[in-house]
Amino acid sequence: MFLRIDRLQVELPAPKKQDPDAAAALLELLGGKYGEMSTLGNYMFQSFNFRSKSKLRPFYGLVAAITAEEVGHVELVSNGAAMIAHGPDAEGADTGDGGDISGAPFAGMTDIRLAAGFFSHGGGAVPVDSNGLSWNKDMITTTGNVVFDLLHNFHLECGARLHKLRVYESLSDPTGREVCAYLLVRGGVHAHAYALALKKLTGVSIEKMLPTPNIPTDRIPECRKYLEEGVHRRLYTFSPSDYTEIRGVWEGETALPDDPPGDLEVIEGPPDGGRIHDLVGQPSAFTPDYAPEEFYEIAARLTKAAHQGAGSL
Repeated sequence: MFLRIDRLQVELPAPKKQDPDAAAALLELLGGKYGEMSTLGNYMFQSFNFRSKSKLRPFYGLVAAITAEEVGHVELVSNGAAMIAHGPDAEGADTGDGGDISGAPFAGMTDIRLAAGFFSHGGGAVPVDSNGLSWNKDMITTTGNVVFDLLHNFHLECGARLHKLRVYESLSDPTGREVCAYLLVRGGVHAHAYALALKKLTGVSIEKMLPTPNIPTDRIPECRKYLEEGVHRRLYTFSPSDYTEIRGVWEGETALPDDPPGDLEVIEGPPDGGRIHDLVGQPSAFTPDYAPEEFYEIAARLTKAAHQGAGSL
């Protein structure tokens, strides 16, 4: 089962401007061939289908723990794309009667590259790539052969890092760049982990191929703080007590030569993370509705009642 926590894996800075086209570019990291839906789908179904789980706990646990992290990566990219598509919060935007909708307040949306992102989704994210093509199950590889699947996962993480760098280079907004930078560092962790797992199983030093592709993350400003914090050396279990066997794969090894030095470590549970940005509604776009004040009043009463009930326990 999965445990959900109401935080992002890392806090994202607010966007500087509304830019639906930049949001569409970021969607490549969600529904593209090497996007987070692909890494999630591959690892999730590999973990479900994993043969001899009890006898291969370090390798099963590795795929299972990274699966949980990938759920959070899907959440992170989705939030980032929605934030950029929405733009900076306008004070008082979610109050009033929604304004005059007869004057085509969203005429500019007809010119964006993914008009359906507004017309169908109100600026929210869905599992599509930067051209609006839907992610699909054909991007999942699960063979039941542990070496082949791990090798595929190594390839997938390397491809994902290349795509993240290209998207990073196409963006100037701090929100999208922060998403890319964090995922570049964590993708390096996952590629390294799969390489070490393959080395344990086969004796082949695939980790010598890293960084593949050759991405100097220390030259990316938004990546540096994560490297200084040691995020590149941490593998999380994303569980309060399970998957600790991944220490057999990860611990006892050191950081990659081009990264800040230090021993690799397994952290039980998730990272501390950061708050989820509270997107302000746009009543004229009927998000959450044209005149949402009644909704807010109902929600406030329910929240108050819930807190009072919890206090009486």
